[in-house]
Amino acid sequence: MTLIVEAKQKLGGFLLDAAFTSERGVTALFGRSGSGKTSLIRIIAGLARPDEGRVVLDGKPLTEIASGIFVPKHRRRFGYVFQEARLFPHLSVRANLSYGRWFTAKTARGESFDRVVDLLGIEPLLERSPAKLSGGEKQRVAIGRALLSAPRLLLMDEPLAALDDARKAEILPYLERLRDETEIPIVYVSHSISEVARLANQVVVLSDGKVETTGPAIDILSRPSAMADRKEAGALLEGTVESFDPRHRLSTVALKSGQLHIPGAALTPGRPVRIRIPSRDVMLATARPEGFSALNILEGRIAAISSDDDGTVEIRLDCGGDIVLSRITTLSCERLDLQPGRVVFAVIKTVALEA
Repeated sequence: MTLIVEAKQKLGGFLLDAAFTSERGVTALFGRSGSGKTSLIRIIAGLARPDEGRVVLDGKPLTEIASGIFVPKHRRRFGYVFQEARLFPHLSVRANLSYGRWFTAKTARGESFDRVVDLLGIEPLLERSPAKLSGGEKQRVAIGRALLSAPRLLLMDEPLAALDDARKAEILPYLERLRDETEIPIVYVSHSISEVARLANQVVVLSDGKVETTGPAIDILSRPSAMADRKEAGALLEGTVESFDPRHRLSTVALKSGQLHIPGAALTPGRPVRIRIPSRDVMLATARPEGFSALNILEGRIAAISSDDDGTVEIRLDCGGDIVLSRITTLSCERLDLQPGRVVFAVIKTVALEA
């Protein structure tokens, strides 16, 4: 699947002028509120017509202003999941799920009912009414309804924004399964760095209606310049779960050059995971620390140092192929005489890790 989007649209005093291309997997439209994410996804869905531009899916134009092409939204066969679940209150969960099939062409092949129910873990909810569901359960049902419409593309506009942290933690594993176990490409709108880091294959960073940068999530989310707030800067690493210690509730993850210990969730051995390490939670030492409470210490070589005007520096470490970022004060950098090429040890707070 290849999706090409080029759009210009004047919205009052706001100008959207953005373009990107995405392939299979999850493409995240990432940026702060007001950056143009929702305006862009509405154009993709056919809910809005741009002043100029085109939307092309697998070589077929759905919107092409110059040629007068504009395929209506109901003929695009896209699933759309909003911030609010928007379930029909008078229908059961089962009936809500089945609703999408009423508008699906007989020739369209989508996921089976039982498959979607299993994928999203909603079998116990089938006979309930929406009023008896939690926020996370409602969103899982909304996603299921969208999947059962046999969509060629799934559009998700801040689907977790209305949920508290506990409900987000509940639904994220199901979104990962959706990404990994179906072939449906997803365009995912979010301003949450943790959601994007966990789910996205590709990231499109939007700011003031324009695309600032785009590329693989591992690369983009490890660039401080891609973060609207420097406090969000950090590194995104990929690893494989080696083991889980039930007594201490710690999962051990193998990286290219070492191991990290992650508290809390019982991660399944052999499972690939992503780990995001905020740069503000990485301390540096010129010798391997001893008698220290931190479990996670990685040896690395300083690749680059960049200074900011607030008295801090961003240090980029190459830890055997894994890139780790550390933000420390300029004074600390000078006292340790840190220079590119020097070997140092990154001390990472275990509680700061997000798998």
